[in-house]
Formats: sequence, C-alpha cells, structure tokens
Amino acid sequence: MNHQFPKALFFDFDGVLADSVSIKTDAFRDLFRKYGDEVVREIIEYHRLHGGISRVEKIRYAFEEIMKVPLSAEEHTRLSQHYSKMVLDKVVCADWIPGAQGFLEKYYTALQIFVISGTPEDELKLVLNRRNMDHYFSEVLGSPVKKPVHVRNLLAKYNLVPQQCVFIGDALTDYDAAIETGLHFVGIQGSVQFTRGTVVLQDCTELAEALSLPPVSLPS
Repeated sequence: MNHQFPKALFFDFDGVLADSVSIKTDAFRDLFRKYGDEVVREIIEYHRLHGGISRVEKIRYAFEEIMKVPLSAEEHTRLSQHYSKMVLDKVVCADWIPGAQGFLEKYYTALQIFVISGTPEDELKLVLNRRNMDHYFSEVLGSPVKKPVHVRNLLAKYNLVPQQCVFIGDALTDYDAAIETGLHFVGIQGSVQFTRGTVVLQDCTELAEALSLPPVSLPS
C-alpha cells in the first residue's frame, strides 16, 4: 500500500464480509448431485476458482463445458431460481467474517465503500437489507454486469483515482478486476492462490492496519 490512505474500498461479499462461501458450494453440490460425482467435482472446482462469477454463468458452464449437453433457457432459469431459493435465507443468517462488521462500523463514514459481487444484484441488495448492513455502502452492485465494468463506472461517477482505491476479495475474479482497473488489491483468506507478493489476510481483523488507515474510536 502507498503511504497515503485509500479514498475508496471495493469489497466482494461472499467470503470477505459474510462467511457464506460454503453455503453456495453446498448449493452447487445439491443442484448437480443427480448428474454424478464427477460432474459435481468439476463444477465445485470451477466454482472454487471463479468465486466472483455469477451462478448463471457457472450453471451454463456445467452443462456446455463439463457435461457437453444443451441447456434450454427455461431449464437455465429454473436452475438459477432454485439455487437462489436454496441459498437466500442461509446467506442472510451467515456469520460475519471476523473483523468485517467492526471495520465497516469504524470506517463507513470516512471512506467511500462499495460492494461488488457476482451475486445477482436484486438478490444481493435484498440480502444486505435483511442483514441490516446496506447502510455501510455507497453502492451495492452485482451481476449480470461484470466487476471491472462496475469498478470503472464507480471510478468515473465518484471521481476516484484508481491508485487511491483498493479491491478486497477472496477470488481470482476479484484480483483480476483490480489489476484490470488499476486498483490495489488485498486478499482475504480463501481457497485460491494469488500472485506472489499479494497482501493476503486471514480475515478482516487486521484490514485497517494492512490499508494503513488511522485508528478510529467508536462512540461509547
């Protein structure tokens, strides 16, 4: 990190703010169980490596690239909606990633903070509203728009300099979005290996120190 404080932070959601990655992994396992263990193994691996990609794309990939069978628009919609029903309430109830809520509570009035996720945007906003955490963020953005597009739009809208912004994520999709748009990147512990030299934290408990943010005391 540079020796100046970042002006804006771009957070992924699953695995970064909420401990919800296993919920979505289990949903993919259940969704594809009837197609056999090998298909399940391959889609779970794809999901693990592409955490920030929409479930719509992952379902399409499973059929077209793994199983090599056609997927009708109707079946695609049905599977996507079934997946949403399986995960929604569980994600709303998922634990916070350690340190995340405290960090947001301290800094949300001092910085522009955004959420950019691969979750469908309407569902993402509903989840954050039901978790009573949407007030921490200047904007909450999801799929189908790609993360780099969201980042560029926000940089322009809020007149932000990329070198003064940080993307905080747990997936290669997040890392790639940061590199593509010129942002710094901090990884939160996940199951992927980032490029050598990347700052990676176990959770959000030391995020403020990693970002060189000044300490903030909460009102007693």
